[in-house]
Amino acid sequence: MTAPASPTTAEELRGAGLRVTAARVALLETVREGDHLGVEALASGVRDRVGHISLQAVYEALHALTAAGLVRRIEPAGSPARFEGRVGDNHHHVVCRSCGAVADVDCAVGEAPCMTASDDHGFSIDEAEVIYWGLCPGCSTVQRS
Repeated sequence: MTAPASPTTAEELRGAGLRVTAARVALLETVREGDHLGVEALASGVRDRVGHISLQAVYEALHALTAAGLVRRIEPAGSPARFEGRVGDNHHHVVCRSCGAVADVDCAVGEAPCMTASDDHGFSIDEAEVIYWGLCPGCSTVQRS
């Protein structure tokens, strides 16, 4: 018995109700291969794969992919938006105050939303967003020197 094949990027786009284009396929693959990349880096990665694409087209495609739940947008305070392919698990992030490096942190405790609000104000909470701040190992070493 063989395991079912993973869906292709094009099949994932169709399954999310999105039109399949070379740019969207390239963008989704670039996001997933990257590490919390900003729009400029993503545009560069897409251009490497399919040639010219406008920054506006990248923004529009990112909006569609994010709305469809295929991409997650994070915006650490003081930083431009970054995008990642890890979605649906309510993980958190740690950000370096010096160089801006971002890394994933699994849920603080338990199942999503990983924390219980002291007062939910009647909301049905399904996600908690936590950003831990500090210095990455490289920047910590530099500051100690």
